[in-house]
Amino acid sequence: MGTPLNSRVFVSAAFLALVGCSGARPSGTASARPAVKVPANGWSEEKQARHALDRLGYGPRPGESGDVARLGVGAWIRGQMDPPRTEDAALEAKLRSLPSLAMTVSELFREFPRPQDVARANGIEKDGPEAREKLKGLLPAGRRPAVIAQQLAAAKLVRAVESRHQLQEVLVDFWFNHFNVAADKGQDRWMVGAYERDAIRPFVFGRFHDLLLATASHPAMLFYLDNWTSSWNGAERGAAGIRRRGGINENYARELLELHTLGVDGGYSQDDVREVARCFTGWSIVPPRGAMAAANKSKKAGAQPDPEPGTFVFRPRAHDPGEKRVLGVVIPAGGGRRDAELVLDLLARHPATARFVAAKLCRRFVADDPPPALVARAAGVFTRTDGDLRAVYAEIFSSAEFWSDAAFHAKTKTPLELAASSIRALGGRIDPARAAPLVRQVALMGQPLYECQPPTGWGDTAESWVGAGTLMNRLTFGAALAGGRFPGVAGDSARIAPDARDPVPVAALYLDEPDFQKK
Repeated sequence: MGTPLNSRVFVSAAFLALVGCSGARPSGTASARPAVKVPANGWSEEKQARHALDRLGYGPRPGESGDVARLGVGAWIRGQMDPPRTEDAALEAKLRSLPSLAMTVSELFREFPRPQDVARANGIEKDGPEAREKLKGLLPAGRRPAVIAQQLAAAKLVRAVESRHQLQEVLVDFWFNHFNVAADKGQDRWMVGAYERDAIRPFVFGRFHDLLLATASHPAMLFYLDNWTSSWNGAERGAAGIRRRGGINENYARELLELHTLGVDGGYSQDDVREVARCFTGWSIVPPRGAMAAANKSKKAGAQPDPEPGTFVFRPRAHDPGEKRVLGVVIPAGGGRRDAELVLDLLARHPATARFVAAKLCRRFVADDPPPALVARAAGVFTRTDGDLRAVYAEIFSSAEFWSDAAFHAKTKTPLELAASSIRALGGRIDPARAAPLVRQVALMGQPLYECQPPTGWGDTAESWVGAGTLMNRLTFGAALAGGRFPGVAGDSARIAPDARDPVPVAALYLDEPDFQKK
């Protein structure tokens, strides 16, 4: 840390941690740059800037509120909604120190192989001290699969703290959470980074339909919700000629309807779940491990190998060829892969999807209990623009509800938001190679990055993050940050409150504050 912290500054860092109130496009993009107008609300320009930086980013850096106020809050938001296709050079250079971020799934499997595969390839069949020592020599620490998750989490924190495109980073986190995939489920460890990079990040300012299709067809989602094994006749010949018994799997179909599009009250039935599952039979992946061996074998025989390991593949023999009926709409027989694409078209344009997505966005950016009138207006924009997400954002960010006193400091920060905003408040930077202690602390506060196991994703209301244990962990984080105990974080702690009073009475003042108690 740039400046050692004494007890006076500690209380301000701890309070910051304790309160925790927040605040590359695809080729077929939606509207270019919709207008965002800040309504008159009696706030100073500085307060408006602070609210925008808190809610649409990961909090202000020192002096940034004044900079945004001078530029004009509306102009800043418009710029954030139309970011360049590339990051700034300094951040790009920093992220290049995390090479796994740019690798394909098959490259990750080659560079960070499973220990059991290395053991098998080298004739290590029995466990024991001698075998483990031999394996360590064959698989050094820098090539173990855990490195993938470490670099991915470090990159997320670095981007949140240092990216100039703050709204983009907030939206990547929002949509990843909406279409959640857990890295700690089997082979998803090797696929989640590519999922965020290729299926989420390019589409956050585009159309909802494109985002929905990208996530539905990505191997990480197909593996996470088991659709890759879904087969109408109970068996499918996969890579290397291996037969696997399956049957129709409804996991993805159910979450697609309940969590990704219509919502739990969206008007679908169990029959619809079953019919959607039938439409998605045959949507599968080239298994990353087995396919590599099959590809090598095919090359030796001069045959055509399977597609790139760890990629989407449609397997016609696994697909149910019959007629289906989803939400009263007939999907004709014989459509093959197109059956599922028709379902995605139907769901992306359904009125219940417009309401569900609008409500989640309003909950994230305005209040835990989103104003019904604003949800209705945002849903109307969603429907009129065919799911143009940038237009929906503009409607919310221009609304009187977003700029109301009721919305100011009305959201409780997630651990990720808390860590990033605290470091930004210090003018801090993160060394990706030394970010592991910070990543662990975010996990201790309740949010292990990329490891939310339920498909629901992390909670988006205060009750998910506020409790006796979680508040204590937030205080611990504040103390550690204030005490310079994160070696990978550089910043000036004295920026928080160089003239703070004695810690005990200041803490008591904050704890007795009624507005604080509500949070």
